[in-house]
Amino acid sequence: MPRVLGVDLPGKKRVEFALRYIYGIGPALGRQIVEAAKIDPLKHADQLTDEEINKINHLLENYQTEGDLRRAVQRNIHRLIMINCYRGQRHRKGLPVRGQRTKTNARTRKGPRKTVGAVRGKEARSEAKQDVNAAAKKE
Repeated sequence: MPRVLGVDLPGKKRVEFALRYIYGIGPALGRQIVEAAKIDPLKHADQLTDEEINKINHLLENYQTEGDLRRAVQRNIHRLIMINCYRGQRHRKGLPVRGQRTKTNARTRKGPRKTVGAVRGKEARSEAKQDVNAAAKKE
């Protein structure tokens, strides 16, 4: 398992796909890096030489990845929250930010359902029903 930018790349995958395990590298950038480093696209990560790993590390210095990118994203979200814009308010409340519906769905952001009202067992329901019937007969 070669190590690039502090991330262990899966050795049994092709380099182009193994690079995607680094936060901030997707399909397009992975392909560009393989081409720029002049690595055989069919080569697996275990087969990389130290020289090729150094080339990849050198190329990735130009991009914001892993910890730096995570910090930048968190800073941007925090800035939105601090200026109290609509998107910041949605982040603060834990609701969808990009205009999705919330009447139904949105469970990823809202979390598990919180039932409103009394949820009673069968016995409590039957007692309540008897009380209602008794009150109706008195009238």
